[in-house]
Amino acid sequence: MPNIVLFSGSSHQDLSQKVADRLGLELGKVITKKFSNQETCVEIGESVRGEDVYIVQSGCGEINDNLMELLIMINACKIASSSRVTAVIPCFPYARQDKKDKSRAPISAKLVANMLSVAGADHIITMDLHASQIQGFFDIAVDNLYAEPAVLQWIRENIPEWKNSCIVSPDAGGKCLDPFISPSFNPFHWVFLCTCPSSR
Repeated sequence: MPNIVLFSGSSHQDLSQKVADRLGLELGKVITKKFSNQETCVEIGESVRGEDVYIVQSGCGEINDNLMELLIMINACKIASSSRVTAVIPCFPYARQDKKDKSRAPISAKLVANMLSVAGADHIITMDLHASQIQGFFDIAVDNLYAEPAVLQWIRENIPEWKNSCIVSPDAGGKCLDPFISPSFNPFHWVFLCTCPSSR
């Protein structure tokens, strides 16, 4: 695949390697380290001039460090004259903070969207956003992919009695997945588990 360079952040290098193997690519050279004061330093180890760059970095684990590392990698590629930079973020950081639910509360998901745009990202690929409205926080292209088709296929192929199974959701918000799941699980049952602090 010409003109494509795939880099991996430190959040999930196994996933990045599997993506590279699937595409028949080698991961680009990148060195990530910490200074003594815990600042993140990223060095891109190859030319990206005129290239279509993809950076795989999830918002799991050490979220703040991973987010800052992603921003630095995007900016490093952008100022190195890459043609386009796409951030592949399977788990979007701060996605649950997508609305002002109380007085003086921040909309942190919007802040993250702004930072990604300012860093130089041209395109965002993410999965199962907490709320689809987050796509509207961006002024650049966003692809919100859905895991349901792959999950349902795995269930059908690996669980013999899948037609008698039930679907468990941490709250009633999971019922919004009903249009995706109903055609494949018919009939099916929903189970909601209350995870609010008052139930503990």
